[in-house]
Amino acid sequence: MKKTVSILFLVFLFVACQQKVKPEDISKINGYWEVEKVVFDSIKDKEYGMNEVYDYFEIKNNKGIRKKVMPQLDGTFLVNDTYENVTVRFADDKVFLDYSTPYMKWSEELIAVSAEELVLLNKEKMEYHYKKATSINLLGDGKTTK
Repeated sequence: MKKTVSILFLVFLFVACQQKVKPEDISKINGYWEVEKVVFDSIKDKEYGMNEVYDYFEIKNNKGIRKKVMPQLDGTFLVNDTYENVTVRFADDKVFLDYSTPYMKWSEELIAVSAEELVLLNKEKMEYHYKKATSINLLGDGKTTK
């Protein structure tokens, strides 16, 4: 009986301590994000050392875009005209990012967001853990990135 009560207490504590995403947290999504790891439901997590592509989010008033960008050695980012429209949706104490392109629509649940971390869950139950990306500048020319 004591084990059951202990387990229920730990579960309650875990659920109570989870971060709730608030509307004012959405602005923290803006910027460049690098996938740090992907947590799969049934297989070993995949860690990422360095990525060739970052995700760039720009959201204002719960609408915006997500683009794939490629960091360059001089600290800039290579971009193209391809992007996904993003709409932030609040439903049942959860927050979703709804994406759309001319060809497809899908959603991801926003699990956590802070100035340094972003966690998204897709419908395949894969958790994408992002870290805030910093520019790469191996040339040491002192120029700032745009």
